[in-house]
Amino acid sequence: MSPQELMQRKANATPRGVGVMCTFFAERAKNAEIWDTEGKRYIDFAGGIGVLNTGHLHDKVQAAVAEQLNKFSHTCYQVVPYELYIDVAEKLNQLTPGNYAKKTAFYTTGAEAVENAVKIARAATGRPGIIAFGGGFHGRTLLGMALTGKVAPYKIGFGPFPSDVYHASFPNPLHGVSVAESLASIEKLFKYDIEASRVAAIIFEPVQGEGGFYAAPAEWVRELRRLCDSHGILLIADEVQAGFARTGKLFAMEHYDVTPDLMTLAKSMAGGFPISAVVGKAEIMDAPAPGGLGGTYAGSPLALAATKAVIEAIQEEKLLERANKLGDTLKETLNGLKTDIPQIADVRGLGAMIAVEFNKAGSHEPDTDFTKKVQNKALESGLILLTCGVHGNVVRFLFPLTIEDAVFDEALQKLIAALKA
Repeated sequence: MSPQELMQRKANATPRGVGVMCTFFAERAKNAEIWDTEGKRYIDFAGGIGVLNTGHLHDKVQAAVAEQLNKFSHTCYQVVPYELYIDVAEKLNQLTPGNYAKKTAFYTTGAEAVENAVKIARAATGRPGIIAFGGGFHGRTLLGMALTGKVAPYKIGFGPFPSDVYHASFPNPLHGVSVAESLASIEKLFKYDIEASRVAAIIFEPVQGEGGFYAAPAEWVRELRRLCDSHGILLIADEVQAGFARTGKLFAMEHYDVTPDLMTLAKSMAGGFPISAVVGKAEIMDAPAPGGLGGTYAGSPLALAATKAVIEAIQEEKLLERANKLGDTLKETLNGLKTDIPQIADVRGLGAMIAVEFNKAGSHEPDTDFTKKVQNKALESGLILLTCGVHGNVVRFLFPLTIEDAVFDEALQKLIAALKA
């Protein structure tokens, strides 16, 4: 069946609200490459939106899931538990930043992890309020949308949203928001909207994902921790996109000299299998009553087996070092194009969580059209790219860290050609 026929079937069978970027359909994939139903090859720099740090069908992940599938696929952990859940919880308790007793609970999606982190924070503090930040993305559920600091396309037509959620400004010097101004915007919330004693948690992304790959300044994260401590507020680090080696550390919070009270994890955690987690201080994680946390598919045995394999692959294949090497090469390539491509306003990122932002030449005005053209030109040549940012003028790079050198070099040539075209 042709792609055109499949697109017509898609239009007839699925809602338009499920937006789809590509007009071809995947047939098979391996590591950083996808082949469509007509045999055309693509290099995948999207990684299923940051899910495939270890690539499509990593051998270890595939073998681990196959082995678990021969045992059992589901019991619901809350009904009949299994050791694998405990094994992976123990690993994450050990590997996540923070030298204190931790506990981990598993869920299925990033949004679900975020919602449960909020539940845990409210149970632990007895307070309702949550502060998030402009440009942040925390999921597509009602609470996730309430926390998300970007209206289009996520919030349009879906309100009203849950109450007691407030937004402060994320520090972004490129867009004129200093660390001091961001912190002042939180203090303004305490004056105008909600007293600090009613705030349960502040949630932030160490590196904003959908918001544009802006890394939180170390000074700001330090001040967030101090602010939370002074008011009895919990600090939640949303690492759904930044975790599992993407930033050159196993977790992005390792770039900072403070630790959060709770962390949310998902995406590349299981190499393409749906799972998420909340990891946090043991006494905080124990705040909800028995039965208050869980989910039918939470802690899927297949996804937990994949998670163990992903952690082993990151360690054995030295993917932290590889993330830094690949990210440095990409940044060097993009920075070298600034003279030829005056639309390049900024090249940034930690490890391999890299972005390039485009403004109209000679101005500070976001160039959304140029960004879209680069994405389309790249796709025509067989390179899949994702855009992001409040203005849609940022290209983000989420290639597998396991990508072969030759394939990475080929992708860079396609990227250069798309930029120059």
